[in-house]
Amino acid sequence: MAGRIRTGRGSGFTLLEMMIVISIMVILISIALPIYSQSVLRSREAVLRNDLFELRSLISQYTLDKQKAPQSLDDLVTAGYIKVIPKDPMTNEANWEVVQEDVLMAVDQQDPGISDLKSASSATGTDGTAYSSW
Repeated sequence: MAGRIRTGRGSGFTLLEMMIVISIMVILISIALPIYSQSVLRSREAVLRNDLFELRSLISQYTLDKQKAPQSLDDLVTAGYIKVIPKDPMTNEANWEVVQEDVLMAVDQQDPGISDLKSASSATGTDGTAYSSW
């Protein structure tokens, strides 16, 4: 500090500079927040599509292997086809709507049961269709 001379003005930011920086940050956040929310929704939809595909595949495999359709989703767990029933990403609960039909999927099938499942959510996806119709 030997060669420095202090002036009357401090070395901090002025109120105007702080307001400009804060307003720029608010603008950037207001642009980024909807983009982030949309990407989270799209990723949840991708998880839903994948879970539906996998669970439907497991129902078909169970039906063909056991020659009877599962009576509940817990039958897939007890038979070792899956470790745990995944949560519906739209409701965040394992509350899938199962479709039970009397239609037999295979020639050797003896008992009808679950033939399909759907999301229990009543919300609409980004493509305009209800999640429960996927």
